[in-house]
Amino acid sequence: MQTTTARPVGRAAAALAELVRFRTVSSRTASEVDTGEFEAFIAALARLYPAVHAVLDLERVNGQALLYRWPGTGPDPVARPSVLMAHYDVVPAGDPEAWTRPPFSGHNDGTYLWGRGTLDDKGQLVAVMEAAESLLEAGFAPAHDLYFSFGNNEETAGASAAAAAELLAGRGVRPWLVLDEGGAVAGGAFPGVTRPAAVVGVAEKGILDVELLTRDAGGHASTPPRMGATARLARAITRIERRPFPQSLPDVTVEMLRRFGPHAPAPLRAVFARLSLFRAPVTLLFGRMGGETNAMTRTTVAITTLEGSTGANVLAATARANANIRVAVGETVEGTVERLRKIIRDPRVELRVVEGSDPSPVSPHSGAPWDLLEGCITGVFPEALVTPYIMMGGTDSRRFTGICGAVYRFAPFSMDAEARGSIHAVDEKIALETLERGVSFYETLIREL
Repeated sequence: MQTTTARPVGRAAAALAELVRFRTVSSRTASEVDTGEFEAFIAALARLYPAVHAVLDLERVNGQALLYRWPGTGPDPVARPSVLMAHYDVVPAGDPEAWTRPPFSGHNDGTYLWGRGTLDDKGQLVAVMEAAESLLEAGFAPAHDLYFSFGNNEETAGASAAAAAELLAGRGVRPWLVLDEGGAVAGGAFPGVTRPAAVVGVAEKGILDVELLTRDAGGHASTPPRMGATARLARAITRIERRPFPQSLPDVTVEMLRRFGPHAPAPLRAVFARLSLFRAPVTLLFGRMGGETNAMTRTTVAITTLEGSTGANVLAATARANANIRVAVGETVEGTVERLRKIIRDPRVELRVVEGSDPSPVSPHSGAPWDLLEGCITGVFPEALVTPYIMMGGTDSRRFTGICGAVYRFAPFSMDAEARGSIHAVDEKIALETLERGVSFYETLIREL
């Protein structure tokens, strides 16, 4: 399995540094989105990757999303198409003064490249494009059609990825494999396991935002009623906090633990080898080990925004909160809202679904697409254990599950806990060596596809 192609050293880092400087920030508030930055980003891609733009067909989807098609040259090029995904929009950077390096500087200190989007997700886009450019320069052509789908509104759960999937479906394209961002080569992924884990998302939890609304007459704060709008809302939130959703250990998580088992400390090794006997206590243990492991076992609810009175001495006529809910695999949006009503136990608390999507179908962790992906990961990251897992967050790839049964979520980057914690936070950065290995991964994968 060939894994590398000769290419100029540092070209990927230079390209990413330039692309990070474009403030392609996503927001649900239209005035906060500078479409000129998105257009400049698209223009820079064409300049940075001339071979890609000379050979691949490019069309825009939903305005500023990009869909490339690399025509296959084999005897039946349309028989086994695949889609590689990334997105180039980013979340806001927050206070620039809190960053060690300016968030849109693309600063290269010789070890790291700094800036918003280096890990999420411009780095992955650059790795795809750099691999394709290098392979084209070497005279490579894929046997089967290959698509690159680059989203422009993933961070706001926008419609561009759905539009791209619908476009392909309308043309009869049924991808053999879809690969998007998601898991990574994670150091310290599981307590006691010293080897890094290449965690590949085979499914993702559903995403649901529910508004909790209470109403009251309002008035002057000097004569407060019992259980006014804010107090009623506070009681509802407290009940949600006190009654978490029930736990379970999905089959995918069981498989992940089975793969970790031989590399875990002796006590855990024995437990993981007999999960059929210890599934219930392991489930309970996960719920108590911390936020990440707890989220693996249940639907989670986080109250993210609160709104009440506009004045210090004014009773709120309405009070509202947003519950951001991650729906566990096997559950539904409808069932989750109904359970929330039962937990709150107050018909005067109105629930409104702002937006929601059910969990994605579970892609197989065996069979030809998985085996190919696992082989490519092992070839570039031989130190890592490859395992399936269920993603806590959402990606554009969930829009493709209707046209592909093998949808995977994996970023070919080594990330320790600090790196993972910098995504959507301050001081996001990518190690230069990590970026180069990401390019090597995509070169390997494209050759195998």
